[in-house]
Amino acid sequence: MNNLHKLIIIIPVLITGCSPNVIEENKVIQKIDSLDMNIFSNEGEKIYSVKSPYSSYDKNKQEFQLRKTTINIFKGEETKYIIDSDESSLSDNNKHLELKGNVKMITINQEDEILYADSFSWNIDETYYLLKGNIRFENKNIILNSEKATLGTDNIIEFYNPVKYIIKDGNNEKKYEINSENAFYNINTESVSFSTKEKRVRSKIYF
Repeated sequence: MNNLHKLIIIIPVLITGCSPNVIEENKVIQKIDSLDMNIFSNEGEKIYSVKSPYSSYDKNKQEFQLRKTTINIFKGEETKYIIDSDESSLSDNNKHLELKGNVKMITINQEDEILYADSFSWNIDETYYLLKGNIRFENKNIILNSEKATLGTDNIIEFYNPVKYIIKDGNNEKKYEINSENAFYNINTESVSFSTKEKRVRSKIYF
């Protein structure tokens, strides 16, 4: 995902395993069964893939509406994140992705790290993902809750005020529960830091 906003020019997508059926008399909306679509950069690098057992495409709006979506986001040849949701939309020439309902995001390199939210939004010209509503991040050591979070290309998740964080003990049970302002989780170092409104670090926890 690093520097994607500098590199990406969307070209026509590859759609495999699709069975489009016209469901409107004016042939504007098409039904697609078993959608399996890959999005590539102009250089031929796979950016992300989309799978859905049921979807539709609005030719006028140039927008996909999908149900039970699974998104794979790639870094090079490898999958970096897998995201599931109840429904999603894909618009703006496949550059804007919106997922809603029971969003679950898994980091492949740290499979015990899961990020939950009500919605997930990504414009591939931007350098971050935006998550909103009932944010819950959990791994073997900590739980973080907030109503808004962003995940950047630096692999840091920022949780916005107010934030509640819970530290687990060795038996995977809650040990401490504390309220905080903004919190930052570094996926690479597996560390958590906290800040005030002035962004001064109050404390940092390593696991």
